[in-house]
Amino acid sequence: MQETQINGESLDIVSENVSKLKDLFPEIVTEDKIDFDKLKEVLGKYTEEDNERYNFTWKGKSTASRLAQSPSTGTLRPCKEESKNWDTTENLYIEGDNLEVLKLLQKGYYEKIKMIYIDPPYNTGKNFVYADNYQDNLKNYLDMTNQFDEEGNRISNITESDGRRHTKWINMIYPRLSLARNLLAPNGVIFISIDDNEVENLRKICDEIFGEENRLDRGSIIWINKGSTKGFNKIVKNHEYILGYAKNSKLVESLYGVNNPEKMDFIQERLQIKRSPKNPPAKVKFPKGLKIEGHENIKFENVIGNGTNRIDIISGDLEFKNGVLINDVVLEASFPYKNQMIDFFSKIGTEEKTYDYKGQEWVEVYFTSTGVPYFKKLRKYKIISSILENVSNSGYNDLKKLDMENVFDNPKPVKLIKILIDYFTTKEDIILDFFLGSGTTIHSSLELSTKNKRIFIGIQYPENIYENDKNNEPSIKFLKNINKPLNISEICKERIRRAGDKVASEMNQNGQVSLDKNTKNNLDTGFKVFKLDSSNLSKWDPEYDNIEQTLLDSVKNIVPGRNQLDLIYEIMLKYGIDLTLPLEEYQIKDKTVFSIGFGALMVCLEDNMTSEMATEIIKLKDGLSPEVMRVVFKDNGFASDSDKTNIKETLKINGIDEFVTI
Repeated sequence: MQETQINGESLDIVSENVSKLKDLFPEIVTEDKIDFDKLKEVLGKYTEEDNERYNFTWKGKSTASRLAQSPSTGTLRPCKEESKNWDTTENLYIEGDNLEVLKLLQKGYYEKIKMIYIDPPYNTGKNFVYADNYQDNLKNYLDMTNQFDEEGNRISNITESDGRRHTKWINMIYPRLSLARNLLAPNGVIFISIDDNEVENLRKICDEIFGEENRLDRGSIIWINKGSTKGFNKIVKNHEYILGYAKNSKLVESLYGVNNPEKMDFIQERLQIKRSPKNPPAKVKFPKGLKIEGHENIKFENVIGNGTNRIDIISGDLEFKNGVLINDVVLEASFPYKNQMIDFFSKIGTEEKTYDYKGQEWVEVYFTSTGVPYFKKLRKYKIISSILENVSNSGYNDLKKLDMENVFDNPKPVKLIKILIDYFTTKEDIILDFFLGSGTTIHSSLELSTKNKRIFIGIQYPENIYENDKNNEPSIKFLKNINKPLNISEICKERIRRAGDKVASEMNQNGQVSLDKNTKNNLDTGFKVFKLDSSNLSKWDPEYDNIEQTLLDSVKNIVPGRNQLDLIYEIMLKYGIDLTLPLEEYQIKDKTVFSIGFGALMVCLEDNMTSEMATEIIKLKDGLSPEVMRVVFKDNGFASDSDKTNIKETLKINGIDEFVTI
């Protein structure tokens, strides 16, 4: 049996990468360290020796890189009272600094996210809350959420007057994108909204993190979103950008084309017949059974049309009864796609499919009321690199429909984000937005989930809104009306609740049934709320300035004010288990045992555990019948060392796969 002890830290990314390096090049390892001279020797001509080389750098780059690699000791505490459909939903809403949260998600969601969309704060020189403290970002976040320092002074944010405005913005976004890449599935994609202030820098950062070769279609999407172009003495900007990158562009190509019917659409096209020296007439046999539109019973004469558009009936009759061609007929005309048509007709009645030279699938040939052939094909969805949003304030209109008018500045329109989600994701895919803002990404995901359910993870910083802020009067009024704390996260959560209710209501009105509580295959408008905090265990988050108190607290284990449920979810998080798995509670004599994922993980955090507990857990195992089972106990929760040993051995004999202590 494997015995594991959780150390309370998020995934050690450096350690994981070093392990991969050792697997690839075992010869570079010396006394469990990496010999870089040997690595350079192994890589040979693929190393760059020239000091004068293309490179994008800035002040603080090395520190920002290390920040992404350093593990977090924080946790996510469950908040049932702010959640919706807690017991059944697979969606997550996480309140906290996205840098720390992204670190905490590394174990459980590594390479599981199909699409990321973010709309990070544009670098306008205004207040900017993501001022990372490289010494202790978690403590920095906890301080910032209170917004006041120990002397009671307002904690200042980055402003243009700080100087090096671009550098600080880059240092903010770089580690977050680095962590986000780890979460993307091998065929995952990321889209980032940005304006002119940082688009060039952001593209260089993304080229470095994701690889220039993984740009989607080698460029960016231009979103034309501004309705007003008043003014004649300057260039008026009416667009923003969306940069798109793949984890692996070759794998993303599998999302396109006829191999994925959900990414296809019908096109219907007339066979443009035009005789010319380059396109001479040809004879094609049209088989019986083809349909005609606009008629039930009709027979055409020997010639259809005239001049260069003429179609001659060579043999058979072009006659339809009950809307269907009754006999084979040979027509002569300057048919385009002649070879594709002949191939299509030859495969009627078989399971083979016909494709033209662009990989589009032919699905039907039929006649119009004038006797001219038409065809239908399946073709790939396309996203045009310039997206015109005709209604410049449609983002406001989306919120207005939820009775949330003017509570957000410049919200992105649902229609815009739906285009991206619909194209790049499908049923059960996970979508992440770690700059959630107004919640447009989740709103878009919910609307699309009426056809194919998507799972969302949203992360939002609970930035405070102050009552003396005149620019946010609508937001303040709205939050007071619904009796919520004055911060942006509360508005976002309320929008998601209302958007989900609206989608479910419209489904029911259309005769569809929303079954949030019954099956994951139906609409899921709920979300579990978690909030970033320090660890629930003292020994996982020690106070180095007061080591004596830390040692005393470690005996009690759980931090005062925290409960077993807090710790259960921290164990799931640090162990890398999906936070939305079912959680059941069992009472065994005077002890509480939690079952996660129908017995895949059993957790008992009680004291004075005796060897009898092993027997009871075996009974639960037999009843739940999980494929694998791991059991977690408090390291200081056993009545004696011999009880710990006996429990461990009994579980081992009965097929328990792993024994875990905290």
